[in-house]
Amino acid sequence: MAWDRNQMAARAALELEDGMYVNLGIGIPTLVANYVGDKDITLQSENGMLGMGPFPFEGEEDADLINAGKQTITEMDRTAYFDSAMSFGMIRGGKIAAAILGAMEVSENGDLANWMIPGKLVKGMGGAMDLVAGVGRVIVVMDHANKHGESKVLKECTLPLTGKGVVDRIITNLGVLDVVEGGLRIVECAEGVTEDELRAATDATLI
Repeated sequence: MAWDRNQMAARAALELEDGMYVNLGIGIPTLVANYVGDKDITLQSENGMLGMGPFPFEGEEDADLINAGKQTITEMDRTAYFDSAMSFGMIRGGKIAAAILGAMEVSENGDLANWMIPGKLVKGMGGAMDLVAGVGRVIVVMDHANKHGESKVLKECTLPLTGKGVVDRIITNLGVLDVVEGGLRIVECAEGVTEDELRAATDATLI
């Protein structure tokens, strides 16, 4: 057994502490909003929203309230709205404590590739490069392998980089890894996944 998308998001939510301002990337990270619970967390969306609530129930969607991934979301009593210049001012100014992002590849020294695959449709890099350079902590949430079964946790990234040495923690469907000197340290395995299985699925150096 391995974690599904919601279990990965719930595990990522455990990384958050009261008082943090946090940016959620597109994909699995957007699900983290559903698992914050009673913690006093303020979620930031780079399209100009501070204080995102969880996803709305069916029939209660407001098409004007969307996150950076164009998904409908809910607002809170403290939600603030602003233009993208102010949003990126927060990010570049070090005001955001953590970013939880998806990835195509992560290397053992914390390099991140998450914005393009050469030869495929590229809509633009978005705010990922600003995020990994400006926030205090970068947590990647992704499947451990790609659709071909190949490890996405590598010795070196093969895709164009979003940032070098920027990732602090990797949460995959197989477990949790920290970027440390000399490689990646296993923090925990997903329920039902053994350490040997995690090692066998990982291209990067595990210490």
